[in-house]
Amino acid sequence: MRGSEEDRDKMIKLEVADYIAVVTLDNPPVNAQSMEMIHGLADAFDQINDREDVRVAVLTGEGKCFSAGADLKNRQDTSAPGATWKRNRAVRESSYAIIECNKPVIASVNGPALGGGLGLVASCDIIVASENAVFGLPEVDVGLMGGGKHAARILPHSMVRRMMLTGWRAPAAELYRRGIIEACLPSEELMPWVMDMAKTIASKSPMATRLAKDSMRTIENMTLRDGYRYEQNNTFALSKTEDSKEAIAAFKEKRQPVFKGR
Repeated sequence: MRGSEEDRDKMIKLEVADYIAVVTLDNPPVNAQSMEMIHGLADAFDQINDREDVRVAVLTGEGKCFSAGADLKNRQDTSAPGATWKRNRAVRESSYAIIECNKPVIASVNGPALGGGLGLVASCDIIVASENAVFGLPEVDVGLMGGGKHAARILPHSMVRRMMLTGWRAPAAELYRRGIIEACLPSEELMPWVMDMAKTIASKSPMATRLAKDSMRTIENMTLRDGYRYEQNNTFALSKTEDSKEAIAAFKEKRQPVFKGR
């Protein structure tokens, strides 16, 4: 069951201004990921893909928690034939919707990001956190398994296993010390800092940032030779766009470029 569109809209807020989309997880008190939220998240990023008024997205949580992961209190009954497969597919797609989004996505981690919450963070392109944020895979304590593969995209080998085997939660300051996140900030400074970065990205050529994200996403599991060749192909494709010609002209004329996303 996908849940009603009204329920999905309540749990996922999508606000757009100045080419920046802010996607907010809103399922109090800890933004647990119910099926309605999972489907709503995929819906939101599907919309962002096609909206010309969006050049960059920010993903954050309402309140003091980013997301504590799966909604265990209202866990869907999967006893019916096919129900488990349907649920697992939907959960996977909510992360892929972010990873495959053709716009850059910044994670503004305002509090604990646990289990599926850490999976969403790892799916974003840039990660920024508040000082009260922690990151973990505590499923071992509730009889479940965590998203080790997602976590391993951004975290070291030993740290991921420590999380999965002990339930340990890494403070944001520790991830910043290791160079895993871009900043660890007081809560009141988090969104202003993130929005300033989003404005910077939004000021760039939409064609350039789309192709840059496409390159980063695609080359992740390629060899050096194949990955660099793919980047070169995207560079050639970008050079044929109006945005590229405008960037070169603006550089020569010592002015700010005016990009049209073409």
